[in-house]
Amino acid sequence: MELIGRMLDGSISYDNQPGLEPSSSGLRQDDKIDRLEEVPLFQGCSRRQLRHIARIAETFDAPPGMPLARVGEAGNQFFLILDGNARVDVSPEKHVSLRPGDFFGEMSLLDGEPRSATVVAETAMRVLVISRRNFSTLLGEVPGLIQNILVVLCKRVREAEAARDRAR
Repeated sequence: MELIGRMLDGSISYDNQPGLEPSSSGLRQDDKIDRLEEVPLFQGCSRRQLRHIARIAETFDAPPGMPLARVGEAGNQFFLILDGNARVDVSPEKHVSLRPGDFFGEMSLLDGEPRSATVVAETAMRVLVISRRNFSTLLGEVPGLIQNILVVLCKRVREAEAARDRAR
């Protein structure tokens, strides 16, 4: 019954929707590194550490209308938009557009918690994807990577707290 209920409420699709397809126009390793350098989560990483992250990052294509993440589902992937646009459905009334260079799912790399929003490809897209499983393995293999990411996350939390305090 739960399966049928989830199909009816849209949290599980029963349509044969096309999935992410490996991109025919993948990125060179150096291009991946350059793109990953722009992601705040990886700002504290050395070029060597970014090279390791780029090795586990894969390039995929998504057709228009394809859900890339669904609210409530387990977060197992990080997405960096290379080409195309996506729509984030935060609530029925609130939608945010994402463009090349934007990313989502960064927290799922670390905690795998359920998604807090649904993200749908508005146009044909090319995305760089890092799976949580590969990233977890990488954290154990690359010295200093965990510490660099923790420093960046702490900085982001402090900035969010400061912004909240200013808004009061």
